[in-house]
Amino acid sequence: MLKNVDLSPMLNAYPDSMGGTLGQIVHWLKNPALEGSFGAFYILPSVFHSDLDRGFSIVDYGINEELAKKEDIQALQEMGIRLKLDFILNHISVNSPQFKDLLARGEQSEYKDFFINWNAFWEGHGQMTEEGYIQPDPELIKNMFFRKPGLPILMLEFPDGRKIPYWNTFYQKVTVDENGKKSYLGQMDLNIRSQKVWEYYDQVLQTLADYGAAIVRLDAFAYAPKAVGERNFMNEPGTWDLLEQVRQIAEPKGLTLLPEIHASYGEGTYRIIGEKGYMVYDFFLPGLVIDAIEKKHSKYLAAWGQEILDRDITTVNMLGCHDGIPMLDLKGLLPEEEIQELIDLMVQRGGFVKDLHGAKNMYYQVNATYFSALGDDERKMLLSRAIQLMMPGKPQVWYLDLFAGKNDHEAVRLAGPGGHKEINRTNLKDEDIEAKLEDPLVKKQIEMLRFRKESPAFSPEAQIMISAPAPDKLSICWATEDAAASLEADFSDCSFRLLGTEKGSCVFQMQQ
Repeated sequence: MLKNVDLSPMLNAYPDSMGGTLGQIVHWLKNPALEGSFGAFYILPSVFHSDLDRGFSIVDYGINEELAKKEDIQALQEMGIRLKLDFILNHISVNSPQFKDLLARGEQSEYKDFFINWNAFWEGHGQMTEEGYIQPDPELIKNMFFRKPGLPILMLEFPDGRKIPYWNTFYQKVTVDENGKKSYLGQMDLNIRSQKVWEYYDQVLQTLADYGAAIVRLDAFAYAPKAVGERNFMNEPGTWDLLEQVRQIAEPKGLTLLPEIHASYGEGTYRIIGEKGYMVYDFFLPGLVIDAIEKKHSKYLAAWGQEILDRDITTVNMLGCHDGIPMLDLKGLLPEEEIQELIDLMVQRGGFVKDLHGAKNMYYQVNATYFSALGDDERKMLLSRAIQLMMPGKPQVWYLDLFAGKNDHEAVRLAGPGGHKEINRTNLKDEDIEAKLEDPLVKKQIEMLRFRKESPAFSPEAQIMISAPAPDKLSICWATEDAAASLEADFSDCSFRLLGTEKGSCVFQMQQ
C-alpha cells in the first residue's frame, strides 16, 4: 500500500449536486450533521470551464464561476479536505483557446501540431480519398479500437478554404449556418509528440495542485499514445511510458496519480497499474458486494479483498459513482452466468444496461443508483457501506448513495436518447438534503464515515486481515499497535457488527 496516501473517506459529487453550487456543498460539509465525515472530496470536472458531457470536455481548467468560486476551493482547503480532481489527458474541447487559434489561423497557428493532423500521421500508410483524408491500409487498422462508427476524424476548414482532417476519438458535431459558416462542437485528441502539449500538461497539473488536489484522476489516458498499426487504446509500451512521464511532472507538485480505465479482471490491467506503483480504481467492488448480498456468499468478495492485500495494491473503492455500476470489469472474476444474473436483477429493479460502445451483447455497465440496485433495501445498503468502509483502500462515496437515492426515471426521460446515466445524477435541493439528514439510514452511514475518518486503526501501516469464516460470512479487521476496527458480516440475513477499539477500550459500535 502506498504509504503517503491519506485513506480517509472521500465525497464524490458534481459541484451542483447538493444545493446547486459548490458553495452549498461547503455549507453542508460544515453542517453539524455532516461535519467530520469526509477528509477528501472528488469534485467532478464541471467545476472547470467545459461544454459537453457534464464536464468531461474541458475548455480550460479555470473555475466555472456559474457553479463554483475560488473561495469555495479555499474553504475546502481550510477545512482540511483534500481534493481529487480530473485531468483529461487525451483530448480538449473545440472551444479551447488552442483549438480556436488553429481554426482562426490554420497553418500559421502555433497550435498546428498541438492536435493530430490525420493525414500527417498516416502519410505513406494508406490511400488519399476524394474527401481529402487518408484511408489507412486495412491491415493497419484491423485491430484498431474505435469509440464510434467510421474513422475518428473531424474535417476542419482552414481560413484558406483547405479541408484538413484531425484526429477525433470522441464526440463531434458540425453545424452550418445560413451563410455557410461552419461551427464545431466536440473533443479533439492531443498530440503527445508536441512539446506544447507537454507544456500544457505541466500547466494543468500545477493548476490542480494549486487548487489543493492530492489525487489526480487521469481520464482517457489510454487513448493518448498513438502509433501506426497499433490498437491505439492501451498501446504498449506507449501507455506506460506516457504515465511515467506524467508522474515525473506530477510527483514534485505533491500529486498522486489515479489512472482510470475499465478492463476485464481477466486482462490483468489493474494488476499492472498496481505493480507500477499507481493507485488502482477498484471497479470490482460494486458488483462483488451486490453478488455477495444477493447470493448470500462471501467467496468472491473475500478472495478479491485478499488479492488486494497480497499484491499490496492501494485502491480507491466505491459503490456508486457518476457512471454506472461496472460489469465489464467482473469478467474473469465472477462466473459469466453470475454476472448476467446480476445484470438481469438490476434491470428488473429499474436499471438500464449500457453496452460496450454500442456493441450488442457486450455489457459494460448498469445505470442505476446503488440503493435501487439493491432493491431499495435499507439493510442491504447499510451492510454494503460497512463492507466498503472496511475494505482495503480509500473509500469514495457517491453523494446520492449517501442519501439513499432511488432510480430517477423522470430524469432519464427528460434527457432523451443516451441519457441513461441521469438515473443516478439527481441534483438534490437544500430541502431534500435537510430531510434526508433525518433519515436513520443516512445517519448511520454518516456515523460509520466519521469512525472511518477518525479512527487511527485505518492507517496505511495497519495490518489488515480478511477471511470468510463460513460461506455466508465475511470478517475484516484493521489493527495498529493501539487501535483496531473489525467487521463481522452475515449475508444470510444482512446482519453485521462493526466495532472500534483504542488502547483496549471500545470507542465505536454499530450492528444490525
